[in-house]
Amino acid sequence: MTEEIADAGRGISLAYERIGDRGAEPLVLVAGLGQQLHSWPDAFCARLAERGFEVVRFDNRDAGRSTHPRFRPSRLPAMFAGRFPPEQYDLTDMAADTVGLLDALSLDRVHIAGVSMGGMISQTVAALHPARVRTLTSIMSTTGSRLIGRPAFSTLRLMGAKPPKSRDEAVESAVKMFRHISSHGFPFDEAWVREKAGAGWDRDPTAGGVGRQLGAILKSGNRTPLLRRITAPTLVIHGDRDRMVHPTGGAATARAIPGGRLETVRGMGHDLPEGAWDTVLDLVGKHLRSSDVTAP
Repeated sequence: MTEEIADAGRGISLAYERIGDRGAEPLVLVAGLGQQLHSWPDAFCARLAERGFEVVRFDNRDAGRSTHPRFRPSRLPAMFAGRFPPEQYDLTDMAADTVGLLDALSLDRVHIAGVSMGGMISQTVAALHPARVRTLTSIMSTTGSRLIGRPAFSTLRLMGAKPPKSRDEAVESAVKMFRHISSHGFPFDEAWVREKAGAGWDRDPTAGGVGRQLGAILKSGNRTPLLRRITAPTLVIHGDRDRMVHPTGGAATARAIPGGRLETVRGMGHDLPEGAWDTVLDLVGKHLRSSDVTAP
């Protein structure tokens, strides 16, 4: 795995990695809110590559080593009131970043899978750029409707904490958050969370990116009408223990997308615990390999 930088156009550069054989079918993995490319675990990506896919994972804008705009994000009350700075981008822009990466890598049609905000970006790519998407997998995500998929109140309190000012604070903050939102039906891998959070700080210790990405989600509003335009075969995966995006978000996503299929993973929260990998990998593998999906 070698990290590189691609010009995605419109002044945005994205850090990315390619895993697996270059001649294999490409599978693009899109990270969630404030998460970096390594939020998709190395071993998880390797197992996808072993199934015959070339895995591409990357930092969204405002995360990791990708481009960080410099404007100050709105405060949360202003966001909920629909007030944003003129520079605020939305999920359409982040979807265009993703397509720009495909162009830079000369990838024509891809399988695309995203978690949480990454699911929203992936949905938007599939809706607005249907010729580029072979299949869509939306994991622990939602439609943008404020009536469904809402975080638990306890989760919102944690999200309102002050951003960390040191590597140690970043690690402890991540452990506290992921212990809360993680899959309570599976063992909690604190060591991996600590390692990932420390590596994330080393790659990008800046603040503000999470706020600007959250602004992109809220500025995009309810995307249900947009999701009805998706034609790619779609698998929706959601855990029944998700405290960040309530399972109603996954159900609404599957209903909104024509032919969308919902699979609920018992015991899974808002993460990808190793104990659930076999289930998730089998679901994704069968979805990508089904005869209807792989037909040109």
